[in-house]
Amino acid sequence: MGAGGRGSGGRGDRLVVPLLAFLGVMAYALSMAVVTPALPLIQEGLDTTPGGAAWALTAMTLSAAVGTPVIGRLGDLYGPRRVLLVVLAVALAGMVVAALATSLPVMLAGRALAGVGGGVFPLAYTIIRDVYPPHRTASAVGLMSSMLGLGGALSWVIAGPVIDWFGWRWLLWVPVAGLLPGTLLAWWIVPKSAGRPAARIDWWGAVLFAAWLVGGLTALTQAPQWGWADPAVLGLLAAAAVLAAAWLVVESRVAEPLVDLRVMRGRGVWTANVASMLSGYALMAGGILFPLLVQLPADTGFGFGGSATEAALLQLPASVGMTVAGFTAGMLDVRIGSRTVLLAGSVLTLLGYGYVAFAHSQMWQLYVGGVARGIGLGLAYAAVANLVVAAVPPGQTGVATGVNTLIRTVGASLGTQASAAIVAASAPVAGGTPSEGGFTAGFTVAAAVMAAAIVLALIAPSRRPGPAGRPPDLL
Repeated sequence: MGAGGRGSGGRGDRLVVPLLAFLGVMAYALSMAVVTPALPLIQEGLDTTPGGAAWALTAMTLSAAVGTPVIGRLGDLYGPRRVLLVVLAVALAGMVVAALATSLPVMLAGRALAGVGGGVFPLAYTIIRDVYPPHRTASAVGLMSSMLGLGGALSWVIAGPVIDWFGWRWLLWVPVAGLLPGTLLAWWIVPKSAGRPAARIDWWGAVLFAAWLVGGLTALTQAPQWGWADPAVLGLLAAAAVLAAAWLVVESRVAEPLVDLRVMRGRGVWTANVASMLSGYALMAGGILFPLLVQLPADTGFGFGGSATEAALLQLPASVGMTVAGFTAGMLDVRIGSRTVLLAGSVLTLLGYGYVAFAHSQMWQLYVGGVARGIGLGLAYAAVANLVVAAVPPGQTGVATGVNTLIRTVGASLGTQASAAIVAASAPVAGGTPSEGGFTAGFTVAAAVMAAAIVLALIAPSRRPGPAGRPPDLL
């Protein structure tokens, strides 16, 4: 195992963050996104319906949403390195099962196991806080946060060649090929850190938390297919509301809750969480709107008649900008604070969406707006993560960042569903070709969402540099 503790400059200190970023892409971001380009082929290969194939994505989303905060809490209790190795092993096993699946139930079981890989992110934030000195933590957290947007771009870039040359199943093996050596490197490089094994796990809180999340997110993801007035959707929403109320009661009464509600009410935490949800919306709104617009037939008068590859290439510069901005945000954090970084990112994302809402007749305009959006979201994602890390005690880092990641996932689901619904509603007839006004409205709503994030950035606590070797003070 790697030497090097907090700020030691040892092997672990130099390599830990690049390795964790790589693991984040392979274990979750790429593994999640790689299924999307292959969904029609999965439907055909497993002899299922479009809705059945879509569950290959939904199963992993639900698993990650439920598991991420719980895994973060386990990392706080038992040490993040130990839990990280277990998470990587489970995620790797799930990916292999999914890649080998010959039936839909086996595929879904594998994807649900693979969703555990979402726990890499809160564990990574805890490890970073343990390994790095305060003045370097923000840069490391920023780079880690930016990985959430990189997997989607990579999946579309590699999907065409892999599917054409090897078949869709090989697309599912790509993250396995990266995660297997990555897990071995994690065992060797990631340093140990102490947990709190005497603490107890709030199992009732965990069960209730999982139950209301699964009910609510299933309703949210299936409503477009089933209909919002469908009894199953309404029943799931009602059950989620009741279970969420029961969970809040349990968490307010147990001595060591899964999620400490007092910590969640802190100004630095709740503002970051709501901003995270809005940023998740803005990320996935573009993930829906840009490819649809590029691939619409040119004879519509506003579409570009592009291929899936051209739509993917449009996303690539934005994703690179997001990654670079995430890393840069950490350095900016030391100088100007996370609140100002969040404000800058929100403004830039708003301008990007506002621009393409009114200027989308040329591809270069989409590139300009998309890159502004990517850089802005890279700054915002890093800022919300750093706000949470700075606002909670070290023993709450894993669960607090896990909740933040979960809320971002909820926002992403809202962005996907709302943007698709806005575009679909603009079609003159149900199921027909959408109108240009639908895209203008979708981009405008995304800009308005980031306007709300600007307000949150102004409310969030500011920071001033603390004495050497200490985290900044929160005002």
